[in-house]
Amino acid sequence: MAIAGLRVKPLREIIDERGRIMHMLREDDEGFERFGEIYFSTVFPGVIKGWHLHQKMVLNYAVLVGLIKLVLYDARPQSSTYGELMELFIGEGNYCLVTIPPGIWNGFKGVGLKEAVVANCATIPHDPEEIVRLDPFHPSIPYDWGLKHR
Repeated sequence: MAIAGLRVKPLREIIDERGRIMHMLREDDEGFERFGEIYFSTVFPGVIKGWHLHQKMVLNYAVLVGLIKLVLYDARPQSSTYGELMELFIGEGNYCLVTIPPGIWNGFKGVGLKEAVVANCATIPHDPEEIVRLDPFHPSIPYDWGLKHR
């Protein structure tokens, strides 16, 4: 099930013998709100970065190098998907933009054999007062970060 307000948009890559152009976000894209800050985060294979929740900031994630498992948990009591979990594998093989509204817990785990590079075009500059953090294994979010053999 998709979490209410979350958007996943396939992104365009232009590839030729010189390399790639990787589109991410334009001011005229549907859903673009505003520019606050762009930053990059890396994660090593098997490492978990999470949980965190933004109270005001909208996140716009794209993975430029490598692959991550992005996990989302809807903690908005007024949401039609309150309490829902969602997993997305984004990066190489699934180059897309994931837009995460405020109030959704999110975290990611490096998947594969190399360091992943995650770009975020946030709607406001980083403000430590508007972010809430939890340990990745905190029992209030019913998620197991272990490898799943489906």
